[in-house]
Amino acid sequence: MQETTTSTQLEIAKQTKKGIHVFQKFWDGLDWEKIISTVIYKTMLILLFLVILLIIRKIVIRLIEKSFNNYRKKEVYSESRIKTLETLSKNFFQYFLFFVIVYSVLTIIGIPVGSLIAGAGIFGVALGLGAQGFINDVITGFFIIYERQLDVGDHVILDTVEGIVDQVGLRTTQVKSFDGTLNYIPNRQILIVSNLSRENQQVLIDIRVNPDEDIEKVKQIMHEINEKLVTEIPEIKTEPTIIGLIPLPNGTFAVRSIVYALAGSQVIVKSKMTTAYVEALTNAGISIPTTPINLGI
Repeated sequence: MQETTTSTQLEIAKQTKKGIHVFQKFWDGLDWEKIISTVIYKTMLILLFLVILLIIRKIVIRLIEKSFNNYRKKEVYSESRIKTLETLSKNFFQYFLFFVIVYSVLTIIGIPVGSLIAGAGIFGVALGLGAQGFINDVITGFFIIYERQLDVGDHVILDTVEGIVDQVGLRTTQVKSFDGTLNYIPNRQILIVSNLSRENQQVLIDIRVNPDEDIEKVKQIMHEINEKLVTEIPEIKTEPTIIGLIPLPNGTFAVRSIVYALAGSQVIVKSKMTTAYVEALTNAGISIPTTPINLGI
């Protein structure tokens, strides 16, 4: 038993010594001068290449900014549209530059990128199946931008998300909610775009009145206010229309006025018109109820 153990230990020591001898022979056979010179040469080449690409990046980014600044001087182009296309152009160029850097660095190192791509057929198929979502995002993003469904700065509703468009990309769209939350939405999930910034928006102003008031007098006063406000509030885009007396919940009545205002200014226009109506009616001696009117008997 002891002889077998000793024999095994001797065999292991022999194999270990042989392995060390092979490694020592390989190590001694390395041309360290050539290896070091090659590493220094390729490192310097990569650094020089990166410096050149950095300079190219700065030049191209400045050219993009200058080009879009020229478009900003022309009134036919909206600021939000220009900002959207400018951001997209910068992102597209930087993505392209990133792939150029990766490909070039691998080529300088000596890694055959073409052979790797050709030999990775199965991996490529698997990657392609996994990247279907990414491809759908890019295709959807392209049509969103091409069809001008939304631009940076637009007030939109995308499914359950409402806010201002912060950035439009080929893969994701960023929408900032009114509470400050920044939402990143994959473009493939954008099925319905409700853009509240494209056309003039309807504003409803209901002025509550007692049913025993002189409704014609109320309408006349509101009509006079409308003529004045149209010239004072530039956000008003149509002549206000007074519908007349309408019933409201809880047994209340109101005189309704409808106007179309510039998208995004609805709250301001409604506030200004309501204030003007209330002040004029109050000054004319018409009481405006502040509590629900109970018409029950």
